[in-house]
Amino acid sequence: MDVCKTARGGCTPRIFFRRQGAFRQPCRVHLAHLRLRDFRNYARLDVDFPPGFHLLLGDNAQGKTNILEAIYLLATLRSFRGVGGAQMIRHGQKGYFAGGTVMGQGTAEVKAYWSLRERKLSLNGEPVRKLTEYLGTLRAVVFCTEDLLLVKGTARVRRRFLDLLLAQTHPAYLPLLQRYMRAVRSRNAVLKQRALDPVLLESFTRDLVATGGQLMQLRRELLPRISPLARLAYRRIAGDREELRIEYTPAVKEDFATELARLRARELSYRTTLIGPHRDDLRLLINDQPAGHFASEGQKRSLVIALKMAQAEYLTGIHGTPPVLLIDDVMGELDAKRRSGLLPLLERTHHARGQVFMTCTERNWPRELERRVVTWQVESGALRRQG
Repeated sequence: MDVCKTARGGCTPRIFFRRQGAFRQPCRVHLAHLRLRDFRNYARLDVDFPPGFHLLLGDNAQGKTNILEAIYLLATLRSFRGVGGAQMIRHGQKGYFAGGTVMGQGTAEVKAYWSLRERKLSLNGEPVRKLTEYLGTLRAVVFCTEDLLLVKGTARVRRRFLDLLLAQTHPAYLPLLQRYMRAVRSRNAVLKQRALDPVLLESFTRDLVATGGQLMQLRRELLPRISPLARLAYRRIAGDREELRIEYTPAVKEDFATELARLRARELSYRTTLIGPHRDDLRLLINDQPAGHFASEGQKRSLVIALKMAQAEYLTGIHGTPPVLLIDDVMGELDAKRRSGLLPLLERTHHARGQVFMTCTERNWPRELERRVVTWQVESGALRRQG
């Protein structure tokens, strides 16, 4: 399994996608059963979830977000909290297990085990050899506090947002991205050699230009499709007086090969590849001002929710069925106007018999949804269905 080391010492698979053919016939997909062993503060958990709204109520530090993290892990093989596998093991234990039953056109049994010495991933009892064989079994979009990094964080966070959307919707994107990053690493290794091998450098440069050009083209094609969805979502949340604009800003401005040749002396000095899709960014502007520098906290929060709403709408349009929505204590942080902007997405998910998991405390859960939620009380790593 192709994996990458994280800065926190964990080990997580790179990105996500299942073969496009699996999605040709739209079907409702939901997580029917979740099974955890020694995951975060859950020593043992077995719980069934029907389609619909699931409200996880409880005080802080009881395990509400851990449930969402486990579901997202089964969907993407990574944590939305930006941590590695070691941080998800229950204190004092050697490893964690996360598994579940996914209902769609058929039934899929997924199992994942992680420890410092051993990693196992299986789908319907068969070991997963390639990520493209697994990812897409369950699709999820998460709304969480960490989303603010889309505005406040580095370009790497925004590139990951692009990569996620493209890997989930374009069958060639993940293998292409993997080939490009291998070319970057190989080229950097050559640049770090004391005695530069110009023939080898040129070989990796050709690979870099060929795969990088395709990546940039796919990213350019995505923006006109996702931008209108994000603008509409932002208008619903923030009102007509504010206008959101999203621009793709590739690091390569002209011809990739020409720019690499022009930067050769600097690359030899810095011993790294200085230009390419691995340095692309998204510009997020509100009323033509960069949101990271000029937007208020409320505007930034509205912007990231609009981006995630656009992600969910785009996936629904491509696959014909909504992804599982994971909403981590977001509703309580929004005023009534911004909350009402998010409700249409939840309503559409409900009518499509999709699945939503939402964490709240007793004090801030959205009463607008009271008539149709399944409520779970979460306390000290245990779930109890209410009513």
